[in-house]
Parts: sequence; C-alpha cells; structure tokens
Amino acid sequence: MQYETILFERHDRVGVLTLNRPKQINALSLRLMNEVLDLLARLEKDRNLGAVVIRGAGKHFCAGHDLSEMTGRDVVAYREIFDTCTRMMNAIQTLPQPVIAQVQGVATAAGCQLVATCDLAVAAEGARFATPGVKIGLFCSTPMVALSRAVGRKKALEMLLTGEYLDAEEARLFGLVNRVVPADRLADETLALARKVAEASPLTLGIGKQAFYNQIDLPQPQAYAYAKEVMSLNALAADAQEGMCAFLEKRHPRWTGR
Repeated sequence: MQYETILFERHDRVGVLTLNRPKQINALSLRLMNEVLDLLARLEKDRNLGAVVIRGAGKHFCAGHDLSEMTGRDVVAYREIFDTCTRMMNAIQTLPQPVIAQVQGVATAAGCQLVATCDLAVAAEGARFATPGVKIGLFCSTPMVALSRAVGRKKALEMLLTGEYLDAEEARLFGLVNRVVPADRLADETLALARKVAEASPLTLGIGKQAFYNQIDLPQPQAYAYAKEVMSLNALAADAQEGMCAFLEKRHPRWTGR
C-alpha cells in the first residue's frame, strides 16, 4: 500500500509514524486511518522494532475526525468511519511494541482519543487537549472510551460535557500524558523515552503490554490469577532466562526475541 497521508521512518529500534495532513490539522480521514492500520499490521511482525512514536506534522497533533467526511452521509457511512477508527485504536493497543504519542499544539476529539489510547504520551508545554464534540452536536462518544480509562470519570465527564480545553500540565496531573517538556525538546525527549523502552526484550515488551490491557479491568482476584499464569510462562522464555542470568552475572543481556 502506497501511503499518501502518513509517513514512517526508523531511528534504530524506534519507528516514527507521522500523521501527514498538516493543512487539515492531521484530521483522521478514512484513508489516513486505513493507512495507519496497514502500517501497524506490518510493524506487528517486525521483531527488530522496540517502540513506535506517533506524531503530527506541522503545528498540531490531530484535530480528530475529518468533518468534511461527516456531513450528508447515511448511517452505513458513519458506521464505517467509526468502525475503522475503533479498529485503529485497538490495533495500537494490541501492537506488541509500546506506542508513544508525541503531542504538540492541539489534540481534540478523536485526536485526544488517540493520545489516550497510546501506551505513553509526551506533550509540549503549549499542548492542549479537548473533546469538543458537544459544541457541534456530535457527542465524543468513541473518544469517551479511551479518555475515561485514562483520566477518571469526573475529569472525563467535565471535558466531554463542556468541550473545554485541558492544558498540558493539567493533562499530566490527570494522567492523560506522562511528561510535559519544552516545545523545542519535544522530539528529542520523546525519542529518548522510546529508545529507553526499546532497550528491553521485544518478546517481553509484547507479553507485558498485552497482559496489562488484559488485566486492567478485571477484578483483583481474576487479575492476579491471570497475571501469575502469564508470568510463569514468561519465565520459560529464552529472553527471561538470559535476562536473569545476565543480572546475576553482572553483564548486559543479549536479547534474541524468543
């Protein structure tokens, strides 16, 4: 598939996916979302890739859905848009590699959903976040799913019901982003975090990320029952044995992805 709306480049074991529609504030057109899905399916098989960064071209991260595709359509067309978006968000969380949002400018509606969906997020000091669908008569119901799992009920409902912006520091305090950095350091700081994550065994990262999302909404007894089984099987892996031996022998581990 030849990409028209996204870019991809590699920095050693880190991949950088750029939403490349700056004139449309990187709005999530149907084509863009399908291109992201195609790329993620390719990256899922790349065991030499340890982490993925998602960023937006230009001044802003992402303004959400492309409203030019949202008027005068029938319910089948709308379902296709939201189904594709849901598949894209799920693909980010099922991707074995951790995904980090690099956020500058605005991240609104499904753009805010994208930040909340990513495993980690780094924001520039001037970044702002909102789910303003209520202001145009289209409640941000699908962004609500990711947002409410990232920031908690009261703050999520405040954002959803008012459509008002959250600044970067508030976003950090409420758990929407991990770090806030100077704008001129955003790319470097995000890449540094991605490289730190990518130092781990790719097998271990994939096991751990999947386990995190599988257990997070389970009652605690079931979560422990699941997690102890995952950890028992993980301990059998070659990379786990190598990592524990390397620690005991005071040397750097040599990962094989097995």
